[in-house]
Amino acid sequence: MERAAGKRAILIAGPTASGKSALALALAKRLDGVIVNADSMQLYEDLRIVSARPSPDEEAQAPHRLYGVLPAAAAFSTGGWLRLAAEQISVIRAERRVPILVGGTGLYFKALTEGFAELPDIPETIRERARDLAEREGVEGLKQALRVEGDEAAAQDLSDPQRLARALEVILASGKPLSRWQKEQQSAPLLPSGSFSGLVLAPPRPWLHARIAERAQLMVRDEGIAEVEALLRKGLPASLPAMRAIGVAEIGRLLSGEWDRAEAAAKLTVATRQYAKRQETWFRNQMPLWQRLDPASELDSKQIVINM
Repeated sequence: MERAAGKRAILIAGPTASGKSALALALAKRLDGVIVNADSMQLYEDLRIVSARPSPDEEAQAPHRLYGVLPAAAAFSTGGWLRLAAEQISVIRAERRVPILVGGTGLYFKALTEGFAELPDIPETIRERARDLAEREGVEGLKQALRVEGDEAAAQDLSDPQRLARALEVILASGKPLSRWQKEQQSAPLLPSGSFSGLVLAPPRPWLHARIAERAQLMVRDEGIAEVEALLRKGLPASLPAMRAIGVAEIGRLLSGEWDRAEAAAKLTVATRQYAKRQETWFRNQMPLWQRLDPASELDSKQIVINM
């Protein structure tokens, strides 16, 4: 086993179903690493199958941190995850082991490597107002609302509906544009350039689509259905992040009798493909200098050059 001083982290990003967890596990075994979750849905204890968390057998093969640590009732932020990740990275380095952060949540990696602006608390009424507008009027409706509220920069520069809705929430809650919050509150990056090796899995689209379809079939088996049924029995607000995980609504319709398993799996496949495409766009635009790897080519972790 290679031994590292623990001074350089490994970050593994990529779209859902691209094999990130398997690569992280292989590198953890090779480098005496500790795997830290960087996926917003895998934080929730109620979503092992729906979020495709590592299995108990996989978790037993190397240390895993920040998986299944939150109840579904918790509303969690990027800032909250960053604080937990900072604690884990400090502990892992003190142990002279390698932190391996893996997941599909682009904002987590951006906060780690570029710094993070702590935003104001958003009242639930404002959050619902922004989401309702996004559902009714889409991107153009959000842009128009931002212009009316005085955030022309966000209306002009942003195109992703989630980021537009977030900008609207911020200015409605605080009266201050998102860009000003980011400028005034920006922290130093926890992992600045040179302190990490960044890897992005970039599989061919047909290969990824086949894996997504296979995962959807697994989700609509009895264990996945039981997981969602137990979650829905808690009667939690639909606005919570865990309740918006891909698979919850689709399996919910299966449970209600609206869809059969085949239709639920088909709908899951489409929704996951769309999500994966958004992830790919994010990683391509936001992480252009990270090393691209093709997991479809029988990737061997020993062939990956990691400068420790």
